[in-house]
Amino acid sequence: MKLMIKNGMIVDGTGRQGYLGNIVVDDGLITEIGNINPQVFDKEIDANGLVVAPGFIDTHSHSDLEILVKQHIEPKIRQGVTTEILGQDGISMAPLPLEYISSWRKNLAGLDGDSEEIDWTYQNTDGYLSLLQNKGVSLNEAYLVPHGNIRMEAMGLDSRKPKSLEMQKMCDILRRELDAGAYGLSTGLIYPPCAYADTEELVELCKVVAEYDGVFVVHQRSEADTIIPSMQEVLEIGRRSGAKIHFSHFKVCGHKNRRFIKEMTELLDKGQEEGLRISFDQYPYVAGSTMLGVILPPWAHDGGTDKLLERLEDAELRKKMIFDIEHGLPGWDNFVEFAGLDKIFVTSVKTTKNADLVGKNLVEIGKLQGKDPYEAVFDLLYQEENAVGMVDFYGAEEDVKLFLTRKEQNVCTDGLLAGKPHPRVFGAFPRVLGKYVREEKTLSLEEAVKKMTSKPAEVFGIQGRGVLKAGNYADIVIFDPQTVIDMGTFIEPEQYPRGIEYVVINGSVVLQSGQYGKKVAGKVLRKAKNG
Repeated sequence: MKLMIKNGMIVDGTGRQGYLGNIVVDDGLITEIGNINPQVFDKEIDANGLVVAPGFIDTHSHSDLEILVKQHIEPKIRQGVTTEILGQDGISMAPLPLEYISSWRKNLAGLDGDSEEIDWTYQNTDGYLSLLQNKGVSLNEAYLVPHGNIRMEAMGLDSRKPKSLEMQKMCDILRRELDAGAYGLSTGLIYPPCAYADTEELVELCKVVAEYDGVFVVHQRSEADTIIPSMQEVLEIGRRSGAKIHFSHFKVCGHKNRRFIKEMTELLDKGQEEGLRISFDQYPYVAGSTMLGVILPPWAHDGGTDKLLERLEDAELRKKMIFDIEHGLPGWDNFVEFAGLDKIFVTSVKTTKNADLVGKNLVEIGKLQGKDPYEAVFDLLYQEENAVGMVDFYGAEEDVKLFLTRKEQNVCTDGLLAGKPHPRVFGAFPRVLGKYVREEKTLSLEEAVKKMTSKPAEVFGIQGRGVLKAGNYADIVIFDPQTVIDMGTFIEPEQYPRGIEYVVINGSVVLQSGQYGKKVAGKVLRKAKNG
């Protein structure tokens, strides 16, 4: 299809000043920009009064399973996202050896959900990406190799250091998965089994990442009390391995820990001066979202979800869990301590038995069931086999703005899709454009668009996307700068944003005048071996 987008304010993703112009799209590619000679087009879009920008790139997405089950990730497309990066937090779909399918599905469920509708025997990244390709995807999907999956295949789910041969096996698995087209390595150092890794293990793996000029994407070991040594560890991994470092959902949790922000930014500055390649993504909200099981001390997860469920059957071990939550453990991010039981809300469950608890905080759940809130939470996790999502309120608006303006920053959603989700699933990108560009002028329009497009494309090495120029793929979002805004709240999150008028993916118009056409227009992106 030959498409003309005319009369729009082109904000091309590079950061340069927007300008009025036209764009021609033919056979999935941008072929001309500027003043266009008269031609015959199959379709024309009049973008008068609207901004024409590259499609947004979501660098932290959890659609890994949903894209197979439902195919259409409508909340992303309706906010202008045309490409997303899967495989986050060290816990995802592949690699997945056949013998670990049952236990790993339980471990994955709290982040990405579970399903009986798909074939779980794909075994590795090539198999998973081929499964996506064969089914068809509604937007472009890139993948990171999850550290936890690698560790599981090489040495199981136990809390211990790898032996020499196991470490070599982990490196070999990582090379195999990177050869299949993954863009880097992810880890989540608060999630088992990733949390069991020491710095040396991560350095060795990141040396392999550096061979491929990939990215090390890290949910760091602490985003709270020990965030400074945590950041120092990540930077040391980058220093010793040569890999690019990308902090996931960069923030500091707990109001008392805001005192660390100056030192955090100084560490970023010093790392840049030293020549380290550092970037981070951020969602523009003061609350986070993850699996409820993270409120338990790390030892409770040793050996995987099946072992966790056994421990939750033991009254004495429950007492020990409560003691550790109340008193803390060295180096452990204690969500209850920095958010509070009354600021942690259940967002999703696996069964209908506990559906009435979705949207309630942990104190309310205890009162509703006539139990101590800890015991009520333990029972919930046990009954749901750890497949429970949560939202936690931890931060301050001033800090969101500070990190938003850092040169290392790009925008992401980090949205869990199940149950009653965090509103970022529906509105992270329009929120930046409406609240932080138009209303508060924290960023210019051109800066914001760059942070949503060319910046993430450059960091992750995504070729041919992120900038509007001839020869690039036609991933395009057209929005009204006067009305664009997120609409979802934490009480009613499932609301589509305003102002996103058109979305084009690989030359196909998938959103037109705000109406989603449910086209399967995406591509599975595989990183070329030469970068």
